[in-house]
Amino acid sequence: MPIVQADRLTRIGAALLRAAGASDEEAKAVAVGCVNANLAGHDSHGIIAIPTYIDRVKAGHIVPGAKWTIVQESPTTTVIDGHWGFGFHVNAKAMALTIEKAKTANVAACTVFRQSHVGRLAAYPLMAMQEGMIGIATADSGRSPKIVAPFGGREARLGTNPISIAVPSDLDAPFYLDMATSAVAAGKIALAVSRNEEIPKGWIVDAEGRHTTDPGEYKKGGALLPLGGSEGYKGSGLAAMVEVLCGLLTGLGFGVEPTGRHNDGCFMAVFNVAAFRPLKDFKKEVAEFARYLKETPPSEGSTGVFYPGEVEYIREQQRKLSGIEIEDATWDKLRELTAEYQLGAELDFR
Repeated sequence: MPIVQADRLTRIGAALLRAAGASDEEAKAVAVGCVNANLAGHDSHGIIAIPTYIDRVKAGHIVPGAKWTIVQESPTTTVIDGHWGFGFHVNAKAMALTIEKAKTANVAACTVFRQSHVGRLAAYPLMAMQEGMIGIATADSGRSPKIVAPFGGREARLGTNPISIAVPSDLDAPFYLDMATSAVAAGKIALAVSRNEEIPKGWIVDAEGRHTTDPGEYKKGGALLPLGGSEGYKGSGLAAMVEVLCGLLTGLGFGVEPTGRHNDGCFMAVFNVAAFRPLKDFKKEVAEFARYLKETPPSEGSTGVFYPGEVEYIREQQRKLSGIEIEDATWDKLRELTAEYQLGAELDFR
């Protein structure tokens, strides 16, 4: 598998997206978002997604240059129609607007609908964190095909429905949570298929509802399982609540529409820490709390405790230096697109 530096991978992704019709701003937003996911170790949401996004542009499911609009708003709330634009681009604009409202009103929230895949969800709460605020984001896939079976079932009725929360602190590594409410992100199944690897038991069931370690069974009618294993009702319950916030509150609804068009719905909220206590004191105490967690003696077989977001930060520092390993199947798709758009000379693709 080739190892590629982040800046080169970003150039490749952005050039391909521009060739597919994205504006410079959209192409940069999507490429940077994907590569940042790779840097953090979330390869399922990384450069592997670019060929899929381009396929959706060709199918008319993503509309480059779409102008997102505000459907209704108040001093603390906004409802945004993405008009099928790139999720990275639309959602970042929505979070930026919500942050600005929270600077005045201390608390603000928004819903976003009719946009494509929003990528790594943590990108948006981290924007609030950088402004000294607490950011929360949840996302679902609207009425596009479902992939997660509710607890006790074998047929997919839910999305992976992730939740992310980011908190300002004095730590070097940001303190944040970014998790799917399914046992694993769907992209990790695709990654395992691309790498010809087995997956752990408890990630998926096959079409008959049987546990399997073969990722190929997922595409044959299988389904992802909710987070929690034998306690999967917890992940299933969280997923249902995300569906309410991102599917019903946005007006997207539930179930699957015939077109199968991917349609991420998002609910995001921002809380100005300074409205509750001095920001400086809060950031200091969050850092102290993180260190308190890390001082816990390790359990048997453990290398120690990491606070939320720390592992991703460590991976990011490593990959910025050593580069990002790209599976051959993804690299081949990028090469094919480079040839299709006649960008070989521009990108020096090898």
